[in-house]
Amino acid sequence: MTEKQMDPFAAAASFNAGVHGTSIRPVRADRLAEAVRRLLHAAGSEAGEAAVVADHLVEANLRGHDSHGVGMLAMYMPAIAAGLLRPNQHATVIGRSGPFLAVGGGSGYGQVIAREAMDLAIEQARRDGLAVLSLSDSHHIGRVGSYGEQCSDAGLVALAFVNVVTRPAVAPHDGTRPRLGTNPICIAVPATNSTPPLILDFATSAVAVGKCRVAMGKGQEMAPGLLLDPQGSPTQDPGVMFQDPSGALLPLGGHKGFGLALMCDVLAGALASAMPGTPSHQDSGRVMNNMFAIVFDPARGGNLQWAADLDDLVAYVRDTPTVAGADAIQLPGEPESRTRRQRLADGIPLDGATLAMLDSLGRERGLDLAGLLG
Repeated sequence: MTEKQMDPFAAAASFNAGVHGTSIRPVRADRLAEAVRRLLHAAGSEAGEAAVVADHLVEANLRGHDSHGVGMLAMYMPAIAAGLLRPNQHATVIGRSGPFLAVGGGSGYGQVIAREAMDLAIEQARRDGLAVLSLSDSHHIGRVGSYGEQCSDAGLVALAFVNVVTRPAVAPHDGTRPRLGTNPICIAVPATNSTPPLILDFATSAVAVGKCRVAMGKGQEMAPGLLLDPQGSPTQDPGVMFQDPSGALLPLGGHKGFGLALMCDVLAGALASAMPGTPSHQDSGRVMNNMFAIVFDPARGGNLQWAADLDDLVAYVRDTPTVAGADAIQLPGEPESRTRRQRLADGIPLDGATLAMLDSLGRERGLDLAGLLG
């Protein structure tokens, strides 16, 4: 398989063919993580890498972001076979200048590369108060909120802009054909005595491609107002994202989401990494992420009572009458924390397509994962 023959969207969707349905089976998080570790190890990852990637994917499922969870293995495994994803790579510093830190990923697992790059930025921000990180040439980095949590756990604020270099998926505002990636943004703030960590993490598209894959696996339609078919007409069929020519996702919030997506390509692609989502970088079949992140110590920002002011702001926002059916105002990151507690207790709900995909990938590598996942 050559780079030109590799279509990451089609690869991820191929396991869903003929395995639709709403049958859901809960799987314990520890069993799922062990199954993924074994699969990654069999695919060439050393033990440490397999653990990092598996834990990241399962954590995405635990937090309710199934689009970035273990289902991504349907894309990763063919990418390894095609030489587009290289196991056992590590973050490499390729440049430093004042607060600026440039890191390359060598087409390695993004979950490893981005974590190591953020560790370097955290070390620098703790020492100097500020780090401006440019990460380039990394395979799919997964749930970006994970790296925001990494910074907030270290007592630091992070602003991250990510571009996606692959087949375009998102139409510009008022456009009918895809030209941009889903280009996520994350803003993370550390916890105070009264306020939990604030983790804002969202794609600049109206929905993630992975959520279309999940819906297709369940045999479900998407909500109205999210998708265009290949002719540019509105549709609710998630399968249009896995055709050739494909449909398109709409940008989040119309012109506002389009503007944010474009700026992710500008900051993380054209300015920071020289890898915008232009045709010259899309035709290879790779799924690459570049990230531009600003990490800083809030204690050095001039406001020594920032934590108290943050608590006052949050208390004021929470003290808002809610609409019918809502118990309370939820802060960014709280729905994920609640889902995590529930899924740790009750298991991670996996659809039939995802379970079949894991079983198939395991058998291809001489593994019988059914008993473990059962």
